[in-house]
Amino acid sequence: MLQIWYIAIWYIAELQPDAVLSCVTMPTAKQQPLPRTPRSSWPWPDSLDALTAAPDHHTLLLENEHVRVIRTRILPGQIVPVHTHRWPAVLSLSSWSDFVRRDPQGNVLLDTRTTSEAPRLNTPIWLEPLPPHSVENVGNAEINNVQVEIKGIP
Repeated sequence: MLQIWYIAIWYIAELQPDAVLSCVTMPTAKQQPLPRTPRSSWPWPDSLDALTAAPDHHTLLLENEHVRVIRTRILPGQIVPVHTHRWPAVLSLSSWSDFVRRDPQGNVLLDTRTTSEAPRLNTPIWLEPLPPHSVENVGNAEINNVQVEIKGIP
């Protein structure tokens, strides 16, 4: 596990060479963590994968048997269609805006306007796998981040 963490930090350091590396977690509200499951038992279809279901907002930067690196961009006012993130990831934000994450039925899972503070830019954030959800940028700035999804974590 520690070796995989170092790989993820290395990828972020390569993409953000001036980043100060420390670790925080993304704020959550009313969201239960998913049990970690092998890819073969992921309960949602591949058609909901972020790169397939929301390609206008997710770009593949690198993929191998260990990691998948994705850039996410969401302009102010945009709503990203329902999608999933199968693997846990290390996220690095290059720009931030408030957002609302909803489940497929439209129930609010997270509204960052109600959290205590915004995350720091260029600081690694740990994310657990995310079940089907949409994201709406409700702020005035672009959301731009790179996430290193770690495939080897059961």
